[in-house]
Amino acid sequence: MEDDELRDPHLSRRAFLRGASAGLAAGGLTLAGGCKYGTQLFLISEPPKAESQRPAWAGSRVQRYRPLGRTGFQMSDISFGCGGLDDAAVARRGVERGITYFDTSPDYSRAGSEIALGTGIRGTPRDRLFVVSKFCTADGHLATDTPVPVVIESVEASLRRLGTDYLDLCHIHACNSLDRLMAPNIHEAFDRLKQAGKVRFIGVSSHTPDLETVMAHAVDSGRFDVIMVAYNFRNWPDLSNIFRRAHEKGVGVVAMKTLKGARHSQLADFTPTERESFAQAAFKWVLSNPDVSGLVVTMSRSEQIDEYLYASGQEVTASDVSLLEKYDRLVARDYCRPGCGECLDACPYGVPVDDVLRYAMYADSYGQEREASRLYRQLDPGRRADHCAGCSAPCERACPFDLPIREKMAHAHRRLACA
Repeated sequence: MEDDELRDPHLSRRAFLRGASAGLAAGGLTLAGGCKYGTQLFLISEPPKAESQRPAWAGSRVQRYRPLGRTGFQMSDISFGCGGLDDAAVARRGVERGITYFDTSPDYSRAGSEIALGTGIRGTPRDRLFVVSKFCTADGHLATDTPVPVVIESVEASLRRLGTDYLDLCHIHACNSLDRLMAPNIHEAFDRLKQAGKVRFIGVSSHTPDLETVMAHAVDSGRFDVIMVAYNFRNWPDLSNIFRRAHEKGVGVVAMKTLKGARHSQLADFTPTERESFAQAAFKWVLSNPDVSGLVVTMSRSEQIDEYLYASGQEVTASDVSLLEKYDRLVARDYCRPGCGECLDACPYGVPVDDVLRYAMYADSYGQEREASRLYRQLDPGRRADHCAGCSAPCERACPFDLPIREKMAHAHRRLACA
């Protein structure tokens, strides 16, 4: 499926954002639950799930595999993201249903994700699986200037938790600059790990404001085997061109953040059928791009495996696109787009608006309150969102999507401070 708007090389990024914003109507959200903070009550939600589990989904299996660039591996088109994973039986069920690609990280569940995944895949022939982790520790991303031995030890710690001799792929995680992308210490550590047979391939993941710049350089550098990119319905202008170059150069393309905030279970204007169908429509649209090797989505409950794998191997339809367009209209003034960052330079306090709103999304839409709060507390106290209540909000004037940023940041601070 082609999209001329996305593929137009003359369309500037700013113009694209403005145009996309103008074409979407504002929509409201209905959230459930509550968290007490001082004397104020604010609303929270349960993790996204369909209101009912369709019988047709039961026992869903992977129906299609795609080549992962030059790695020689056949990746399940819908693959297993391990954020929040704490039940090894869920990972084991993923293996049983034909999932071959598992993406984890030391900072997912403070290293518990790697332990659960390792237990879940134990006994499966290792060459049937593609196990991915990050250059990271339980406390977060490794700094660009981390000494080589420390980088190597962080990966070896992942191997111990996973109970495996090697990683198929290790990502430079949440990469936000070319300096980080090409950090000499990380690359030297990878070369040593590869020579020792402990890591086979290197990749990069990003959902930051410099996403397009980072990914284009990663592809053109010839250094990276896989890129993992925030990619969802009709998002950034140049991603399709970058993906095409990646395909031509043998670089695997893995999509993440495909559910665009996962608000579908909370939208009052969505019918029960639309809520049930949204995730599958989103997956089918992403996989309609032939240059995408596969997508990764968080699976922390067994019923998600049934629901998500039902879309495997299916073609996108006109009704799928209509549903995704409706969702866009409803979240137009709510969803902070990964990779945007147009508001950041406008903030007088240097608050990382995109990160804070992403953490709030983890809590509100994915039920990951503890992890979201931990990430928020790691921010410099001088750059947290408590500044926003009394600010004149120049960020809102810079936002191409007209988000009520001050209101959302105040909510995020209350939400994350009490989790």
